[in-house]
Amino acid sequence: MTLYLDLSALQSVPVANLNRDDLGSPKQVRYGDALRIRVSSQSWKRVIRHGVEQDLGEKAARTRMVPVKVQQALQKAGWQAELAAFAGAQVAASAGKKGIGTEKAGHTSVLLFLPEAAIEELAVVCTEHREALEKGLDAQQTAEDKTKAKGKENPGQLLPPNRIETILKRRTASIGLLGRMLAELPDANVDGAAQVAHAFTTHAAEPQRDYFTAVDDWLGEAETGSGHLDTAEFSAGVFYRYATVNITDLLKNLEGDAKAARTVVASFAEHFLLSLPQAKKNSTAPHTLPDLGYLAVREHRPLSLAAAFESPVVPDAQGGFSRPSRTTLDAYARNINRLTGERNRPFHGHAVIDPEEELTGLGQAHVSYHQLVEAAVDAALPASGTDTEGQQ
Repeated sequence: MTLYLDLSALQSVPVANLNRDDLGSPKQVRYGDALRIRVSSQSWKRVIRHGVEQDLGEKAARTRMVPVKVQQALQKAGWQAELAAFAGAQVAASAGKKGIGTEKAGHTSVLLFLPEAAIEELAVVCTEHREALEKGLDAQQTAEDKTKAKGKENPGQLLPPNRIETILKRRTASIGLLGRMLAELPDANVDGAAQVAHAFTTHAAEPQRDYFTAVDDWLGEAETGSGHLDTAEFSAGVFYRYATVNITDLLKNLEGDAKAARTVVASFAEHFLLSLPQAKKNSTAPHTLPDLGYLAVREHRPLSLAAAFESPVVPDAQGGFSRPSRTTLDAYARNINRLTGERNRPFHGHAVIDPEEELTGLGQAHVSYHQLVEAAVDAALPASGTDTEGQQ
C-alpha cells in the first residue's frame, strides 16, 4: 500500500509580484475561462526546500559551479590558481565513465544537485592526487601547440571516477524529498517523494501597473523632477496551493528511517504552510499566512482539490474572496468525500483563521497549524514506526 500526505492551503496575498515571467509581469494562467495569477511550483518549492534544509542543518545546492567551488576551496588551502582551476575541471572530467562537460568560466554543462559538504570531500580527493594533477597540468602546458592545448587537449581522467561519482551521488534529506535527475550519472538519480503544484488565484485576476518615481536626494532646491521613473506590475488575490508527499517513496529514499521521515515530513508541511517566495519583498512586503490549511493522509493515490475553483469564485457582500474561497473548497471536499465514500483516507483535518467557521468537509478542526501538522504526521508515520513495513 502506498501512502500520501496531501497538503492544501488558501492564502490571501496583497500587492505583490511573487513570481515574474520573462517580461517582469506576474505569471498567469487561464482556468475556467478566466485569467488567474499564478505562482510556479519551482518558485514556492525553492523557498520550502531552503526552510527544510535550515531545519535539518544539512544544505544542498543546485549548481553548475562545482568545479569553481572546488577551485576556491583548493586556493584557500594554498594551491596556485592555475593548478586549482585544473583540479576543479578534473572533478567534472572524472565523474563517471565519460565525465561531465564544462563550459566557460568552469561551469558544468548541466545543473547538479548535491550536498554542500561534498565540495570539501572533492577537495580532499584532489589533494590526495595532487601529484597526478601537477603532472597532467605540466603535460598540457608543454604541449607543442600551447594555444591548441589549452582547454582542448583531453588529459584523461586523473582523479578516481568511482570516488568522484560516489561523492556526487550523496544525498541529503531534501534530495530524497525533492528528487534529482542527472543523465550523465544515472545511478545518482532520485525519484522525489514530494510534488508541488502551481498556485493560482481562486478568482479572476490580472496584473496591474504601478507607475513609480525615485527622488534624487541631492538635487538643488530649484531643480525639479525625479532621479528615476518607471513602471512595474503587481497583483493581488487569494491563492489555492497544493502539494503531496509520497510517504512510501520518502521512506525508501531515507532507507527506511521512519524517525527521519517524520522529521522531514513535519518540516515540509510546516514550510508549505508558512513560507512565501521572496521576489520583490522589499517593495511589497506581502508577508501573509494562509487563512486555511487542510491536510489529508490518503492511500493508493493523492488528490488535489484545485478543481473546486474551475469556476472562479465571486466576492461576498463585503467584497472579499477569502471566505467564499473557503466555503467553495469545503463544499467541493464534501462532494469528493461522498464520491469516494470516505474510503482510503485514514486522516484529514484543517486549521482556519475563524475558529467559529464550520467546515464539515475538511475533517477535524485544529486550533493551530502546529497541531494540524503533528496530527497528520502521527497518522502518516506513527512515532513507534511499527507499521513502517506495512507502508512499503
